[in-house]
Amino acid sequence: MVRLRRKRRSLYQNLLQTVLWLLLLGIWTIIIFLGIGTFISQPVLAAVSQIEAPGEILYRSQQRLTDSSGNSWQVILFKQAKPGQSALINLRLVGFPTVAELVHPQPLRITTPTGDTLTANDVFLDEAPAPTIAQYDFKDVLPNLPTESLKLSLPLVGDRFIHITVPRFVVQEWQEVAAT
Repeated sequence: MVRLRRKRRSLYQNLLQTVLWLLLLGIWTIIIFLGIGTFISQPVLAAVSQIEAPGEILYRSQQRLTDSSGNSWQVILFKQAKPGQSALINLRLVGFPTVAELVHPQPLRITTPTGDTLTANDVFLDEAPAPTIAQYDFKDVLPNLPTESLKLSLPLVGDRFIHITVPRFVVQEWQEVAAT
């Protein structure tokens, strides 16, 4: 009888210890996920830089984004301000060599999440510095963009396009550049 009570007490202690370990494990799991969740959901700080040269101020946002095929592109929005002149706002896209040969002068298509399409005129009317570089006039386009993710469609030969998704935080960064 005494032996049976000791056995029950031992089983009860083991069960209690297991429940406490599971409870502790659950608490730690929640803390870890909440910690990671707050890290992931924190707003991204803008990477807007300002460069000053004699008689000129250049504000820019530079990001590395990938197209739908997984190729990397430098996506640079810049505002060039000179005293006494209207500021220029351009979007430059630079792909790595052999990614694709972009067609000039063709407009860039910008598609919003609602399906609206805007276009930006090609700045390189004759010839680009390299086949994987494009630059578009964004001065009139930027005020009309929603602060949501966008899809850029770069023209290629034969009515084909390269598609680059621009995250929401990058669009917000662009609007910050325009506001400076």
